[in-house]
Amino acid sequence: MRDTPARLLNLLSLLQTPREWPGSELADRLQVSPRTIRRDIDRLRDLGYPVEATKGAVGGYRLVAGAAMPPLLLDDEEAVAIAVGLRAGAGHAIEGVDEASVRALAKLEQVLPSRLRHRVSTLQNATIPLTRGDGATVDPHTLTAIAATVTGRERLRFGYRSGDGTETKRQVEPYRLVSTGRRWYLVAYDLGREDWRTFRVDRVSEPFATGARFTARELPTGGDAAEFFSHSMSRNQPEHTLDVSFEAPADFVAARLPDYLGAPEPTGPGTCRLRTRSQDSLEWVALRLALVDCEFTVHGPASLSDYLTELGARLTRAGS
Repeated sequence: MRDTPARLLNLLSLLQTPREWPGSELADRLQVSPRTIRRDIDRLRDLGYPVEATKGAVGGYRLVAGAAMPPLLLDDEEAVAIAVGLRAGAGHAIEGVDEASVRALAKLEQVLPSRLRHRVSTLQNATIPLTRGDGATVDPHTLTAIAATVTGRERLRFGYRSGDGTETKRQVEPYRLVSTGRRWYLVAYDLGREDWRTFRVDRVSEPFATGARFTARELPTGGDAAEFFSHSMSRNQPEHTLDVSFEAPADFVAARLPDYLGAPEPTGPGTCRLRTRSQDSLEWVALRLALVDCEFTVHGPASLSDYLTELGARLTRAGS
């Protein structure tokens, strides 16, 4: 194989298999001399790939962990598997899957051949993910389209449905995507309203990158998108101080509540109490408490107790 770039790519693909390769075997695979293999190994090291050599009668090479993440070569099956996994996680805003995952998905889908992109879509459409149901489903295509404009500093147009169902058209300068573990939000400068806004991504439709580049504006919180988002949510939604005791062990209750609500404290052999703050609606909090599937008592707020009383009466009438 006389084409050096192609040979280096093939050599790298072999080394990314988790095993040690004798130099003679690599030479046979690539149809070159052992001396050429040694030179190619040096070239890969110069490019930042940490290739370790072992001494001995035969000698061998293997790729090891380095100080930085080098580019990876993926075969068709690996690329499809990674894309499907990233789509599943991003689409449901699973806790721990943040903007970096969406950027990775955007980069991968940008270079996927059409035949592989079709396989990814087919596999995802045939799969039903088991999720906790704590957040709204997001179209991965919407996420990747937004992520691409955030990275490229490109103005974005989209349709948006507000909480009361009002449909509007927006043009924004996207700044960051923020994941809360239940939902995805876009922090952006709204050109029509001449102010910063946060948008729930599950309410975004038909995102379109306009191609118009922009210079990023300074966020009011000094560039911290998470802090801006938290401040924005605190202005738009009232915060509740929750105080609930459960007739069940703390680990039982914790396994049935969203992690961001915090962990209940044990108060006895089979009881516990949760004291936390939440900006979720009372309706949602009441539902989550009912799904814990044990006896519980609400000590505060009073509005939650009142709502649970009304809900209980409604459910009793529905079952009679």
